Amino acid sequence: MAKPGRVSGFPEWLPEGQVVQQAVEDAARRVFRLHGFCGLETRAVEPLDQMLRKGEIDKEVYVLRRLHAQESEADSGLGLHFDLTVPFARYVLENAGRLEFPFKRYQIQKVWRGERPQEGRFREFTQADVDVVGRDTLPFHFEVEMAVVMSELLASLPMVPAATIQVNNRKLAEGFYRGVGADDPDAVLRVIDKLDKIGVDATERLLVDEAGLTTTAARSCLALAAIRTPDASFAEQVARLGVSNDLLDEGVRELAAVVEGANRERAGSVVADLRIARGLDYYTGTVYETLLAGHESVGSIASGGRYDSLASDGRQTYPGVGISLGVTRLVSVLLGHGLVTVSRAVPTVVLVAVVDEESRPASTAVADRLRRRGIACEVMPTADKFGRQIRYADRRGIPYVWFPDAAGDTVKDIRSGDQIAADPEVWCPPAEDLDPRVERALPTSDAPPRQEERS
Repeated sequence: MAKPGRVSGFPEWLPEGQVVQQAVEDAARRVFRLHGFCGLETRAVEPLDQMLRKGEIDKEVYVLRRLHAQESEADSGLGLHFDLTVPFARYVLENAGRLEFPFKRYQIQKVWRGERPQEGRFREFTQADVDVVGRDTLPFHFEVEMAVVMSELLASLPMVPAATIQVNNRKLAEGFYRGVGADDPDAVLRVIDKLDKIGVDATERLLVDEAGLTTTAARSCLALAAIRTPDASFAEQVARLGVSNDLLDEGVRELAAVVEGANRERAGSVVADLRIARGLDYYTGTVYETLLAGHESVGSIASGGRYDSLASDGRQTYPGVGISLGVTRLVSVLLGHGLVTVSRAVPTVVLVAVVDEESRPASTAVADRLRRRGIACEVMPTADKFGRQIRYADRRGIPYVWFPDAAGDTVKDIRSGDQIAADPEVWCPPAEDLDPRVERALPTSDAPPRQEERS
């Protein structure tokens, strides 16, 4: 069989990379649970008619189809979900009678998008979402909580570079666009969402040619998008642009409340950035994007926003707000730019040596006793000279080797060379050795991610 080729856009980390991803996911679960979010998992597919009405995403949806389906049944009407918010909204509608509101959930799952693979963008990737949904109404303070939760999560990952959560408000944007004469505010928003990719001049042309604005109105929208402040002073800058609209005023008030509220709970956690748009149509209030210092070109690693009508059965509406960490995107930056080191690629703390095959049961018994006490260990696969068994442990990054002996067991720290008498019912390694550690490292290069880590 020929050596299989890699499939672009479907990352498979080496063991060290998987340790990094697991550390990020574990931190997310810990922080989400501390804030009262319960864990859920939803199915991988959703009806196409539900997904395709949520914004400019139709070209990216993978359709589900059997290989040998007859022509009459080729269209299953199902696609792999492209985010976790749409499936969650459907889940809420189906289970509303059995849920308590406000309902807070977190979800860590894979999603799929037919994007062109490049640094930070994949066809299959993992997201870690938190959302809270209400019945008919949802208190505004949850929009503050989303920023606080994500800020706390990123702060709990010391290997992650400094991150800035940027917030805007769709009411502010839509009100401003209407105030300058836009007939289709959504079209303006979709163009502004491309600003970072295509630049100011190209954006101005699209605002005129595609969104139907006058040149003066287009420049006013670009002036709005240029406003960025670490506090609520953005409101004064918006006022100086001279646009009047009730929805704009409401959005300014809400955005100021998010910036002030989040920074009161976690100082410096958010900034107001009025260019943030978010291309999905279901957002109606606060929107979030998060950039890593020095790696802004990768794009946002944590995004989300308020949605008021995504989940509705015609009788009741379930407004919500959420934010999602792009786990795969974050991990790809950490690995590809050499920002992390991993203490070992395996969970094993102790390798139990084997004197000879006749004594293997004794070594296995030691391993069983250590495992019952929560210490990860394995038994040497083949009996060999102790020096070779130590080298085997060293190659795998296992810090300790256990030597069973009728006269008394010993355990050796192969990093320091220290060897002490030990009882498998009592001995414990230092806490920092129990699990693989992920720590921040100085970047060695600005080169793009290595192929084996981004495929």
